This record gives sequence, structure tokens and C-alpha cells, in this order.
Amino acid sequence: MVSKDSLTENENQEAAASFKKEMGYWNSTLNYLLVEDKEFFEIYKKLVSTPYKNNIIDAKSRELINVALSSSPTNLSKDTLKMHIENAFNQGATEREILEVFKLVSVLGMHTCAVGVPILVEETGEFKDTKLNANQEKLKEKFVEKMGYWHDFRNTLLLNDEHFFESYFQFLTNPWDSDILSPKLKEFIYIAIDSATTHLFDVGIRVHIQNALRYGATFEEIMEVLKLTSAQGVDTFYAGIEILNSVIAEKE
Repeated sequence: MVSKDSLTENENQEAAASFKKEMGYWNSTLNYLLVEDKEFFEIYKKLVSTPYKNNIIDAKSRELINVALSSSPTNLSKDTLKMHIENAFNQGATEREILEVFKLVSVLGMHTCAVGVPILVEETGEFKDTKLNANQEKLKEKFVEKMGYWHDFRNTLLLNDEHFFESYFQFLTNPWDSDILSPKLKEFIYIAIDSATTHLFDVGIRVHIQNALRYGATFEEIMEVLKLTSAQGVDTFYAGIEILNSVIAEKE
């Protein structure tokens, strides 16, 4: 006679194998959820696996978007980053493609200026009514031609420090000087990191949705990007369960 415990263990092994087949990974965090709260595990699986079942965005692109989310400076989840890099390689991604994702994501630091500079101008009045000179206008035109958008905080960057602006422009546009990643995927990555729960930069979300649509993205594809991004909340478990287990172990 098979014991109830053995039956449960077999069921758990089947559930783990099913999850790994569907999502491409399995780990101790997921195992903890499966063992401790199987009902919630099934709910969790349903949420995170939906974009994988829909298959509206190809498997490699999904994983590269997840790599972007996990490596974003507003998130930096090393556990999920390793998991999605491994998945990306399994789906055919190259080292160079992942490096390009890192380049795209790292420019998120400039949102400090996008938010902070307009406030600084309002509070000090500096450069408020100052016009760009001829050289600065050329730099602005070059930026708009390359990226397809502009925001007034960049006027202040130009007026305050042309050298810094040019450095920023080169940093931002370097990934756009190659076709290692498609323009549409680059915009999907920007949409994901701007709409991440830990950032929610609405100005950027709108700009990059507009750009993605210009590159041929569909409503359904952008919805899938937002669904992938919405699953970022599960990083709570990756950080929390490990600490929970360590505290329990210390108490025992």
C-alpha cells in the first residue's frame, strides 16, 4: 500500500516537473511554496506562466525581457537574474545579446535627471528662459533623429554641461548602433523597466509604447510585456523565503 506521504511526494515531483517543463526552471523557493502551500503555488504558477502559454512573444525575447527586469537598477534581483540568464541561453540567446540588454537597462540611472532636473529648474529658475545656441540645437536634432523623442530636461543638460550631455547621448545610443537586438525588442525592454513596480516612470512608458507601435508592435505584444513585468512581485518570495528559513533555523 502506498502511503499518503509517498503519494504527496510523487504529486509534488510531478508538479515540479510540470512547472520546469513549462517555465524552464525550478528552485528551492518554488519547492518551498509547493510544499508549504500547494493551493497558493498553483495560483502563483497560473499568474507567472500565462505569457509562456500565450506565446505571443517568442521564448528568447521573453527571457531577455526578464533578464532586463531582474538586472534593473531599481530591482537587482540576483536570484531571478541568474535563473533568467540560464533560461535565455537555453532559448538560444548569446552572451552578446545579454550584454546588450545590460547596456539598455543601465541607462535607467538617467531618470534621476529626468525627474530631478525639472524640479531643480523650478526651484532655482536657472536656465528657465535660456535658449539653446546653434551647436546645442544641432546636438538636440541629432538626439531626436536617433531616438525619436525629446524631453525639456535635456535642454537643461545641454545648457548646463554639453560634455555631460554628449557622454549621456553616447551611453544611451550605443546599443542602437547595432542590430544585435531588434528595435522592437529594445522598446519592449524599455517598457518593462519603466513600468516595473519598483519604478513606474509613466513618461517613459508612454514614449516607449509609442516607439514600439511605430516599430510594428501590437497591442497584444505590449500587453504581454506588461504581464511579464507584473510578475516582478514574486521577487518577494525569492528574497523573503531564504531569510524566513534562516531565522527558523536559528531559532531551532
